[in-house]
Amino acid sequence: MKLHGQDAMARQADEKLVSRPVKLPRRVVERPLRQVGKRLLMALCVMILTVLLVYVDRDGYHDNANETLDFLDCVYYATVTLSTTGYGDIVPYSDSARLINILLITPLRVLFLIILVGTTLEVLTERTREEWRLNRWRKQLRDHTVVVGFGTKGRSALQTLLSTGLEKERVVIVDPSAKVIEMANSEGFTGVIGDATRSDVLLRAELQKARQIVVATQRDDTAVLVTLTARQLNRGAKIVAAVREEENAPLIRQSGADAVITSASAAGRLLGLSVLSPSAGTVMEDLIQQGSGLDLIERPVTKSEVGKSVRDTADLVVSVLRGHRLLPYDDRHASPLQLTDRLIVIVRAVPPATPAVTLPPAD
Repeated sequence: MKLHGQDAMARQADEKLVSRPVKLPRRVVERPLRQVGKRLLMALCVMILTVLLVYVDRDGYHDNANETLDFLDCVYYATVTLSTTGYGDIVPYSDSARLINILLITPLRVLFLIILVGTTLEVLTERTREEWRLNRWRKQLRDHTVVVGFGTKGRSALQTLLSTGLEKERVVIVDPSAKVIEMANSEGFTGVIGDATRSDVLLRAELQKARQIVVATQRDDTAVLVTLTARQLNRGAKIVAAVREEENAPLIRQSGADAVITSASAAGRLLGLSVLSPSAGTVMEDLIQQGSGLDLIERPVTKSEVGKSVRDTADLVVSVLRGHRLLPYDDRHASPLQLTDRLIVIVRAVPPATPAVTLPPAD
């Protein structure tokens, strides 16, 4: 096996991020200036309402300076009251004024203080909400997909899975880079920051409950270690891994991968095919791009196809998966089809439905 020095994932892993190992996708948050502006506006509204309450019942207040209250005195009283300063120079003495202070001004004072310390409360609330979301996420997550490495290979693999109907909520990204995880969060994916060769990092991604695992690391030695660790944690999951060097493919299969893709060799073969026949290269590229043109998919045999030849099916059959054997379409054992078989077929990609546009009625 080829080793190329210190692994990039292990080199970039930051142990300081253990306090927040899992990052759920964030909801849309307003800009800070807009949030501050809203808080100031709310505080101003509370103050204006307090001034109006005091001004309406100003005859029920006593001012040590000049007995009666004018509008400026009401503003002054509202300010010192909401800020809980309370100099005592202006006091309510009538029953109505004291009742208004108990029922209205005191709640407004509390609201004003909440707005003033809103930043601290928001941090505490956000932390509590994040813990609640994380606990709920852990309880509900089952049969999900774990993608280790969110580079070019990981993104392309995930786009293909999403085009087949996989929901973003059922995907967990594992990567050592905080910036990469933030990017994944912005696209609606849950991310785990850490070195995926460590079992505790994979456990944070709930890998033991995953249905399928995509290993798309930058280096082959990392892919082998990740695959070996993932297989030990989850015996039943389907693991698909990518390696650069073809000679490392047998080793990663021995580590527990169900399928291994050699990225460098596959790209080279596609280049060579395109040189010999550009049209054939275009067709092959179309087949591996899910959701456009022609798609290569795997599906079960329908009841109406049982007992028929592979040539009698509605789709173009490439291979027949019978048990653990993959039979070419021209293999004499491929026909007749059995109910437990699965077919690798070429179908026309169905474009996503576009919403209908309703025009307004003509005048």
